[in-house]
Amino acid sequence: MSTQTTAKRPNAFLEIIFNIAIPSLILMKLSGDEYLGTVPALIVALLFPLGYGLSDFIRNKSMNFIALLGFLSTLLTGSIGLFELDVEWLAIKEAAIPAVIGLVVLISGFWGKPLIAKVMLNPLLFNLDLIYQTLENKNKTQAFKARIQWANHLLSSTFVFSAAMNYLLAKWIVVSPAGTTEFNEQLGEMTLLSYPVIAIPSMVMLIAIMFYVVRSSMKLTGLTLDQILNGEN
Repeated sequence: MSTQTTAKRPNAFLEIIFNIAIPSLILMKLSGDEYLGTVPALIVALLFPLGYGLSDFIRNKSMNFIALLGFLSTLLTGSIGLFELDVEWLAIKEAAIPAVIGLVVLISGFWGKPLIAKVMLNPLLFNLDLIYQTLENKNKTQAFKARIQWANHLLSSTFVFSAAMNYLLAKWIVVSPAGTTEFNEQLGEMTLLSYPVIAIPSMVMLIAIMFYVVRSSMKLTGLTLDQILNGEN
């Protein structure tokens, strides 16, 4: 029996609330001098995603690469606002984070350890022993690896899409100088719009890639969906 502990899965609803909804509302509604003010509102808004990320790190006793980049992204956003840097840096930062992730995903494939295999081929979800053994018996292992490599390229492309959309969204919405009430309000609007404009399409693409991996597994092994999926608790 394995004594390995597994990290708790993130709560998508709480992530949206703490990382998008609350910060956006604070920036858009409380940045005026009659409320919190520009700098305090920015600090308070950024405390929510930082606090959520820190609490998740404490609960799971670990922080993965993507979570770390998200943490750094929040810090960079705060630095741009607090030090009143040129807003061009915000657009660059918004594009740089997903671009770095996409590059890491792409390089992982060339290293022979595609990141998508770790992300999607989860032993809790798939009966990997049966899949790999069947592929070996049918001499389809290399064909399966080629499919996974292609899926890894597709995964990398979703981050390229995210980087491009992040940059365009930042350039389109955030046009006021950092350190102003208008900057905070536009930053909140950008954060709020990033979910339907970027996150949802990226999720749809991710689901399509997952479907491709499952269909490839079924086609190459001849196994049914019930056999591929891990029914164990």
